[in-house]
Amino acid sequence: MPEAHLTANPELPINRLLQIAVEVFAEHGFRDATVRDICARANVNVAAVNYYFRSKEGLYIEALTFAFAEINKHHSYEAAQDSSLPPEQRLHLFINYFLNKLLDDSHLGVQGKLISREIAEPTKALDIIIAKAVIPQCTVLEDIIGRLLGGRADKITLQRCVMSILGQCLMFKHSRSIIDRLFPEAIADQAAIQASAQHIAVFSLAAIKQLNLATESPL
Repeated sequence: MPEAHLTANPELPINRLLQIAVEVFAEHGFRDATVRDICARANVNVAAVNYYFRSKEGLYIEALTFAFAEINKHHSYEAAQDSSLPPEQRLHLFINYFLNKLLDDSHLGVQGKLISREIAEPTKALDIIIAKAVIPQCTVLEDIIGRLLGGRADKITLQRCVMSILGQCLMFKHSRSIIDRLFPEAIADQAAIQASAQHIAVFSLAAIKQLNLATESPL
């Protein structure tokens, strides 16, 4: 599907389909959502799905892509990609971006719900989304960590560091109901979220420093 469709008049049938598809797939999942329901809510003919997307699966893939694009329009990690900045600063910027994106309670919540549902109940679309949206972000984080480790780390160490940092952030998303009950102050408002992001960055930099020391002074 041409990328221009994603930024064209929101009242165009293709955009109404995408917006409603995000809502319906987020609510029911790929398997239980129906093309008929999506089209009825979007006020378009059922044939429009085949015309624009070829199939329900094609619509689902584009709905996921659309969801990622909408979130990334409001939460950009472009600053963290700037290799002229110190890696410590880039790490702070990346974690701040990622945690704020995960905890966004605005109208973008439905997009996040769809993405979380796909991760929990993966379809064939997951591989496409990983290639389009996840790998580029992980590559940026891997580059930052590699620079912090002075280029001495092997690939598996880099991957484990990436997972450790992302895991700290994802805890806030996937355990939100528990955090709201046990530690609500940690994400009470924007300032608290910023402070939590700062904590994750400082915590991670300390761990990376220890990895550096272990590399420099092996037992």
